[in-house]
Amino acid sequence: MPEIHPLDDAAEEPTTIEDNVLDDVDPDEEVIPESAFNITSWGLDLDVRGIVSKLEDEDIIIPSFYPQFVPEDGDLQIQGFQREFVWKRPQMDKFIESLLLGLPVPGIFLVRQPNNRLLVLDGQQRLQTLKLYYDGLWRDKVYRLKGVDSRFSNLAYSELEQGDRRQLDLGVIHATILRQDDDDGYQDAIYSIFERLNTGGSVLRPQEIRVALYHGKLLDAIAKTSADPIWSNVYGTAPTRFKDHELILRVLAFYGNADGYQAPLKTFLNHFLKDHRDDSKTIEVLELFRRALGLSFDALGKSAFRRDRALNAAIFDSVMAALMQRLASGAEVLCQEDFRSKYRTLLADDDYMKSVTATTNHSSSVATRMKLAREAFQ
Repeated sequence: MPEIHPLDDAAEEPTTIEDNVLDDVDPDEEVIPESAFNITSWGLDLDVRGIVSKLEDEDIIIPSFYPQFVPEDGDLQIQGFQREFVWKRPQMDKFIESLLLGLPVPGIFLVRQPNNRLLVLDGQQRLQTLKLYYDGLWRDKVYRLKGVDSRFSNLAYSELEQGDRRQLDLGVIHATILRQDDDDGYQDAIYSIFERLNTGGSVLRPQEIRVALYHGKLLDAIAKTSADPIWSNVYGTAPTRFKDHELILRVLAFYGNADGYQAPLKTFLNHFLKDHRDDSKTIEVLELFRRALGLSFDALGKSAFRRDRALNAAIFDSVMAALMQRLASGAEVLCQEDFRSKYRTLLADDDYMKSVTATTNHSSSVATRMKLAREAFQ
């Protein structure tokens, strides 16, 4: 019989998911789809001045992977759609210098959206550098070039010689523009390209890409839910790169359509989010999520959804979905002792434990754990 983690509040302080292996990496997560993507692409040479103007007019959009919470009328709102800027000043200055010297620079990838805006797929560090230099400010100081050719040293954009400024304005950056031609709107091809490109030297995580491609009211609501103190107690210390948001999305998707699940998990979550990005009924389900989370923490304390110190995503998604279904049915709320008893019984089931510890994202594993969790918490 599998070892069951103690169900008491004296368990060790939970660590973040990033500190421990949370769930299996399934081979099918990396499988390339059998059918070819339906994408149109073409090349275009853009002048620097034109790129900066398009950024200012929001005809070119740099997607956000790190939203910021700011108070607005006493509520939390997501503002700002900028990925974390990782370039150091020498990289920025050398890039500007290359354009001033007329040297070729790496191209960028842009995605044409249905509204004809261009989403930056790769090249955001370069484009943000251009915007900063043209705006003339870097960290609240005048942006003057350093460590460059003496002709441009210590000069802001407005201080360049007219000929040099014209050289920069007319500098060319090659853009590859992509458009997905499928009618379903899921943007699977664009997601796949995002995933494969090493943007800014840091490989993007699935939920970061979703924030860029499928942002809407549901993601805003998930972000607010993640700020709840009970969620912080269950999850552990401060998360990074939206992993906790992905866990909440995962529960919502399995609660709403576990029977329709097909691997890989990434595509399942992408499609659910696209279909429900602004759906008010799905957002209302988050209240069930909060209630189920509170019941779990009251009964299990810091050991909730853990077999060891790491939160197990498969235990989490199946138990939470089952609890939410019980609450939605209007059934009597379980007392803490009954909750703990059902939870212990579930974790003592060999078939359930296999489904939450091996190939957890395979369709058969998902079906098994969802069925057994529903039965346990009927």
